[in-house]
Amino acid sequence: MEHDFDQIRPFKEGEMKQALNSLLADRQFQHILKGFCPWLPKCVRNGLLRLAFIGVKTPLKFQKRFTRKVVDYVVKHDTKGAFFEHSAIQKGSMRYTFVSNHRDIVLDSAILCIMLFDNGFENSVEIGIGDNLLIYPWIKTLVKMNKAFTVRRGLSPRELLESSKLMSRYMHYAVNEKKENIWIAQREGRAKDSNDLTQEAVLKMLAMGGEGTPVERLKDLNIAPLTISYEYDPCDYLKAKEFQQKRDDPGFKKSKQDDLTNMKVGIFGQKGHVHYQASPCINEWLDELKDVPKTEVYGEIARRIDKAIHAGYRLYPGNYVACDLLSGTHEFESKYSAEEKATFEQYIQSRIDLIDLPNKDVPFLREKLLTMYANPTRNHLKATQNSQ
Repeated sequence: MEHDFDQIRPFKEGEMKQALNSLLADRQFQHILKGFCPWLPKCVRNGLLRLAFIGVKTPLKFQKRFTRKVVDYVVKHDTKGAFFEHSAIQKGSMRYTFVSNHRDIVLDSAILCIMLFDNGFENSVEIGIGDNLLIYPWIKTLVKMNKAFTVRRGLSPRELLESSKLMSRYMHYAVNEKKENIWIAQREGRAKDSNDLTQEAVLKMLAMGGEGTPVERLKDLNIAPLTISYEYDPCDYLKAKEFQQKRDDPGFKKSKQDDLTNMKVGIFGQKGHVHYQASPCINEWLDELKDVPKTEVYGEIARRIDKAIHAGYRLYPGNYVACDLLSGTHEFESKYSAEEKATFEQYIQSRIDLIDLPNKDVPFLREKLLTMYANPTRNHLKATQNSQ
């Protein structure tokens, strides 16, 4: 059955050595390696990588040996610590589909993998990643070595339907037959204003695989909402810049270099504190929707997932400062000190200073940056007040 998914699945045992060989034969990848250790000749770099690769026969072993080192480095040097609150989910034989808000192109799922290892879970996650990000062959090879399956983008309606069916069938197969966890974003692309809302289209895709009613098919995936909170988003100024570019030119589209820049800045930029919060599996309440009209089922599920994600935010002083600066009030002044407010205002100005546009609209950019930090506060308060 697995051969049905060859065009989208991660590499499997027996394919990793060939994947490594293709990486080492790629000139762009060699250029990347040279940047890490320019003093070593190419033959030595390749030899060391081959030596380190001994015994890495599966993507899971690749994550444990290589991904872990990268994530540990990033957490140590580019954050003030990363924490995972996982008491709402079970360890052991239970496998989950983590439907998550999306903060960083690379790290959202990579950090989750290592946190699962570090907190005693038996497995990491397979990762849904848009093929629009696989802009060079070496990137596609590398992510498939890291347990990624591809989500096809930019398709015609008919192609999209067939692609969605295939991906859904693969996800059901991965959870129930391969016994894998899965990470997938709640929407296509990152919410650049941090207003994290689940797209019904994602839920409809998930329900294309499996058997039974839509609710039964979703239960088959053991969906657990996951909230990712950054104290600081290293790509915030790039997102603000894109807001103005699209405002000034509605036809603007990012280049391949823009995507690479976002990946690099997202990985190595400063993030402050990082918090992951897993909510209970939605199977606990899916049966409550039996009497909901069919046309409203996906909307209600999306609303409840959003509430779980929003309730799971970890808020920082800057989130509250941003709300007050936008509204011109002191509603949240008990949540931060004068020093914390000054620090955050300086931070926002430093991000504006990084934006390299010839016609830089500073008030517009400032509003967009503040909105990115205010929206989690607004959504969290709405979600938690409604549950009290």
